[in-house]
Amino acid sequence: MEELIKATGKVKIVVHDENGVVKEERNIDNLVVTVGKAYISSRMIGTSSGVMSHMEVGTDNTAAVAGNTTLGAAVASSRTSLTSSTQTTSSTTNDSVQYVCTFAAGTGTGALVEAGIFNASSAGTMLCRTVFSVVNKGASDAMTITWTVTLS
Repeated sequence: MEELIKATGKVKIVVHDENGVVKEERNIDNLVVTVGKAYISSRMIGTSSGVMSHMEVGTDNTAAVAGNTTLGAAVASSRTSLTSSTQTTSSTTNDSVQYVCTFAAGTGTGALVEAGIFNASSAGTMLCRTVFSVVNKGASDAMTITWTVTLS
């Protein structure tokens, strides 16, 4: 009998204007990177690595690869604390964790094409990275990223 565990991710990006009107909404697959998988297994034997706590956005559309450890070109001061993180477990679905982060007006502004999840406010371990077609976040816009990582 062979059983393999796989980590996959889905990302939902929603941009709202200053009046709360949805300007753009995207659903994207992502890559759980090699250091992210090592992080997952390290948490099974201890807690020396901090929990995932931040997201960051950037402007480098170079394809995500398993060896990534940082974003290609992070937007200055865009690393933002998670709004929430929750685990979903049931007997009928896969186990997953959902991370939500809101980038307020003036934070993470620009022509964005990449995002990542990290366990620190700077440096730290990256769990996932995704690259997508341009999402334009204006200075007065707010953006929420909901990132679901599923083990199946």
